[in-house]
Amino acid sequence: MKQRQIAAYCQSIIHTEIAAADGVRRDCDKVEQVLRSYARHLSTQASIKTISSDVAHFFAEVNRKTVAEYLDAMRSIFVIDELSAWSPALRFKTAVASSPCRHFVDPAIAAYFLDANAEDLIYDMETFGPLFESPVIRDLRVYTGSLDGRVHHYRDHSGLEVDAILHLPGGQWAAIEVKLGNRAVDYGASNLLKLSQKIDTDLMNAPSFLAVITANGYAYRRQDGVCVIPIGCLRE
Repeated sequence: MKQRQIAAYCQSIIHTEIAAADGVRRDCDKVEQVLRSYARHLSTQASIKTISSDVAHFFAEVNRKTVAEYLDAMRSIFVIDELSAWSPALRFKTAVASSPCRHFVDPAIAAYFLDANAEDLIYDMETFGPLFESPVIRDLRVYTGSLDGRVHHYRDHSGLEVDAILHLPGGQWAAIEVKLGNRAVDYGASNLLKLSQKIDTDLMNAPSFLAVITANGYAYRRQDGVCVIPIGCLRE
């Protein structure tokens, strides 16, 4: 029943909802391919050029301007909700990337356009990982928003990435990595500690906490101070 509801909504995005954004009727097949490409690049900083290249395999006449207009329309009807980049004060002269991180308002939309059901995802961790990250980001946005804060992502040109930066009024902030498997906790914690060491605490606050959010298990604090939090704790 739920899958049919999601399918019906996704089809309505393609055939009717996107036209409500600005009154412009668009090619439904092109809209679908843009959404499929966007879903493939979920939780990444894929550029308009990358998405356009995907769509061009099916429609040679599609250009970046057209794809950008499609994404603007989907943003205005609350289908996509991208995570903006965070630019902190750093100790070192490291260029910080400014591209947004791609997310749907509801990760179920991504699953639909990836043709991914629960059985598929069990055997495809590469797809399941971004789909797991997306609802965590959604929940963090809800909780942070209730405190008048915002959620960003961090990526610099040295290759360091952190999935979520919670930023509250008054300069308080925290950094979070989202990892599906417990084996990846060490990697996530390492990224968080590297970021905290880059921050110039003469110019801004040190992080209030660093945390890795996982799919299951128990909440605990590691010896290096990084918290490990299963996703179920977010509802408390």
